[in-house]
Order: sequence, then structure tokens, then C-alpha cells
Amino acid sequence: MSTPQDLLVDVPTLAAELERPEPPILLDVRWRLVGQPGHVDYAEGHLPGAVFLDLDRQLCGQPGDGGRHPLPEPGQLQRHLRAAGVRAGRPVVVYDGGDGAAAARAWWTLRWAGHAAVRVLDGGYPAWVAAGRRVTAEPTAPVPGDVTVRPGGLPVLDAPDAAALARAGGLVDARAAARYRGETEPVDRVAGHIPGAVNLPSGVHLDETGRWRPPGAQRAAFAAAGVPADGPVGAYCGSGVTAAQTVFALHLAGRPDAALYVGSWSHWITAPHRPVATAATGTAA
Repeated sequence: MSTPQDLLVDVPTLAAELERPEPPILLDVRWRLVGQPGHVDYAEGHLPGAVFLDLDRQLCGQPGDGGRHPLPEPGQLQRHLRAAGVRAGRPVVVYDGGDGAAAARAWWTLRWAGHAAVRVLDGGYPAWVAAGRRVTAEPTAPVPGDVTVRPGGLPVLDAPDAAALARAGGLVDARAAARYRGETEPVDRVAGHIPGAVNLPSGVHLDETGRWRPPGAQRAAFAAAGVPADGPVGAYCGSGVTAAQTVFALHLAGRPDAALYVGSWSHWITAPHRPVATAATGTAA
């Protein structure tokens, strides 16, 4: 079972590790659904030695029937990871802009691809800056890596899996409560949720400083939302990004079997026969 130390690294620990002869591979995955692209943030300043990877174009597949952020094609993902310097057996640290979502999806993608030693920088780029650590605008030219992508390192849900898990009470909807209830839908064409899913917005997994809450607090949050303490569990959101944050929190809570519905709501609604629930209807066709 993973421990918090296997999943997270704080700023002082990472700073010390970056001084070693063989430091961890450092990936900047800052991303926004709307607004300034992450590569612009990277160009303005990043951790020394970090390489930028674009979540939309390099860590996910093309949007379409599989959802907005589907699984990447393994060969293409391998090329991008090797170009970023990722090597077999060499630890990787990922960081984002501080909300934990993009870093969690990058962590999940590398773990799914078979790279086991991946950690998230707790608090992301803002924590590094707040600690007064050095940043640079100089791009990093990594030595090409040799990682081999072997899909299957973490479990994945398809739509029937997600439906079955929801009926058993083990599926978490990580979106905002109003989207779950079907009161509003700012991104997708259909509002509501998968029948039987419980709602736990992904933001609860971080504290007010942007750090991840400890394992006990994660377990308490899942329990309060109605997630069973054992048995199969998984998560979905709009397109599999904030749900990866929920899967990461489940790992912190001691649930390494947690699965991700990568296509999430943006895939679920592509088939008219799949049922939709709202607060008003309970279960509607």
C-alpha cells in the first residue's frame, strides 16, 4: 500500500532531492480549463530543471466520443514522456498551479502507464514560490528518457463499470454540487449525474493553503459523503481531471484500488440510452 511519503513531497524535501547527483525528473503540468495556457506560466517562471508537459495535448488523447480528456495513445504518450526526460526507474515529481487537479491527472497518467515512482509536489508552484525557492524562466533541455509505457498500472472504468459501481454506492462524482444536482451545467450539454453516484467535490481534499489534507481527514470526508469504507470504489467528474484528484485522495486514504472513469460525464452523455439523475427527478432517462 502507498504511504503519503510515496505520493506527496513537500518543498524542503524536494529542494534537497534536486541537489543530488541524480535528482528526480521534474514535470511542470500547470493547466487551466480556460484562461492563460500553462506553457505561458512555464515561460514566465518555473522550478529549475522542470520540463513542461501539456495536459491537453501530451498527457491526454484527442477530445471526441471518448470524452474531453480521454486516455492517451500509448505510443504517443511514450514519445512525449521520453522527450521530457522520463526514465525507467527514475523517480518523477509533478506540480501544477496549486489546485492539485492537473498534477493528480499527471500522476495518474504516469502510474497508469506503468511508472510507479511518481509524487505530487504538495501545494504546487505557489508553495515553492512562497517558500522563497529559486525559479527560472530558462527552458530546460532534458536528456531524452527511455521509459516504456505499459498501460494498466492503475484501474480504469468504462461506462458499464461506472454504472455498476454507482449502483453499489462506490462511485464518487467529484464535480461541484450544483452540477451534480443538475441545477447548472457550464461545460457539458446535459446536466445531472450518473444514478447512484455520491457527490464529493474535489476541492475538499485540499486545505485552505492548497496542501493535501492528511489521510484521516480524507477518510472522514469520504465517509461523510457516503462512500463505503471497503469494497470497490471509483471516481468521475466532467472529463477525468478533477476525478483524478479524487483518486489521488483515495490513495492517501488507503484505497489504492480506486479506479478512474476517464471519459467521465463528457463520455457518459454521448449515449442517449444512459440514464441521468438530477435532484428533481432522482433517476431520469
